[in-house]
Amino acid sequence: METYTDQYIGGSWRPSLGEGTITVLNPATEEDLAAVAAGDAADVDAAVAAARAAQRAWGATSKEVRLGFLAAIRDGLAARQEEIAATVTAELGAPIGFSAAVHAGLPLAVAAGYVDLLAGFEFTERVGNSTVYREPAGVVGAITPWNYPLHQIVAKVVPALAAGCTVVLKPAEDTPLVARLFAQIVHEAGLPAGVFNLVTGLGAVAGAALAAHPDVELVSFTGSTAVGRAIAEQAGRGIKRVALELGGKSANVVLPGADLARAVNVNVGNVFANSGQTCSAWTRLLVHQDQYEEAVTIAAKAAAKYVPGDPTAPETRLGPVVNAKQRDRVRGYIQAGIDAGARVVAGGVDAPEGAERGFFVRPTILADVTPEMTVAQEEIFGPVLCVLAYRDEDHAVELANGTEYGLAGGVWAADEETAVAFARRMDTGQVDINGGRFNPLAPFGGYKGSGIGRELGRHGLEEFLRTKSLQF
Repeated sequence: METYTDQYIGGSWRPSLGEGTITVLNPATEEDLAAVAAGDAADVDAAVAAARAAQRAWGATSKEVRLGFLAAIRDGLAARQEEIAATVTAELGAPIGFSAAVHAGLPLAVAAGYVDLLAGFEFTERVGNSTVYREPAGVVGAITPWNYPLHQIVAKVVPALAAGCTVVLKPAEDTPLVARLFAQIVHEAGLPAGVFNLVTGLGAVAGAALAAHPDVELVSFTGSTAVGRAIAEQAGRGIKRVALELGGKSANVVLPGADLARAVNVNVGNVFANSGQTCSAWTRLLVHQDQYEEAVTIAAKAAAKYVPGDPTAPETRLGPVVNAKQRDRVRGYIQAGIDAGARVVAGGVDAPEGAERGFFVRPTILADVTPEMTVAQEEIFGPVLCVLAYRDEDHAVELANGTEYGLAGGVWAADEETAVAFARRMDTGQVDINGGRFNPLAPFGGYKGSGIGRELGRHGLEEFLRTKSLQF
């Protein structure tokens, strides 16, 4: 087992100032993969100081100079696609096919998109007798989750660098290996020392120190709503900007006249992808009461295609969840649903057959779920789909909007106009119409308890800019 006791600070790998290490487990086998440095506040201080020292010069570089470095990062991501996929499969447990297509492929697409976007982006505009400048926000503290470990890093770091910000990254402790791989790619791209820095460590130690650091001007955090709320409160005291991408409990609404079989099958695939560890997953399927039992039957049949297995095998569609705590949490929610009167039509609380080792959960469909149940209100973050019945369109809107979250959703209807009209009534940041594909150029973020700010595309770049106006 490899042990890494260094951090990437000021353009080089240097010994961590924090004591001890964090062991990274393979969630499919429960075997030790590696150990990384458990950075502390001293490491964060050093990284922020390096970012602060590099900030003014980096922020003053031309767009063309930054484009050259971002293109090199893009090319580095492209060259290491297989290594990235294998690393994420090892430390997260995502099936290798999904890791290749999404965990490796999506960050490359996002990085390439920002290269194209930056090339045509205007940092100044004339407004009446004023010239308005878009300037870098400053030193960015980026705190990323384990569920899409490289995508979330790229979605924060690349636009921050494009804007002229310097960055200190604190990745999730469950998936730090792909973050170290990203730091190697950045180093090989030749960025000036201090522009990008990496500190591995526990969220409660290194993450908290980074979020609270007085020299960090913007905190970009993806994770739970509870932690996001604490970061926002802390940032408020320091008059610090935040971008928060938090939890979700998204509804997929199938209106009468829609292709029911396609809508349900796509929904099951949506929820079971990445073992349900997707903040924007459609974890609530809303179907008209007249089609309810038909939808439940379709969902149960679709779930049978998702058999938990070895994530390194190309045929595997469902891997483990990330750790034992998550496994126990998800199974606890399934049991809570059963206790509240939900009907298990696929899966359940027991360990999957043949899964004596690994943090596996049965892909589960819960029917007869009512809106007040815990499983219909709280984010489970596992392969669990709740199916609810609605009476009419107004009732469907009420159910769809009836949680503290508002991150994503889906609407299926016989025609696009009907679907769009319903989607406009949903209190959520993005809605897929009749199975519309994810667009990495569109703004991603939520309403209500799902967050503040937007990632991806032009809106994601603008999160890292502040405006200055000069009057003539």
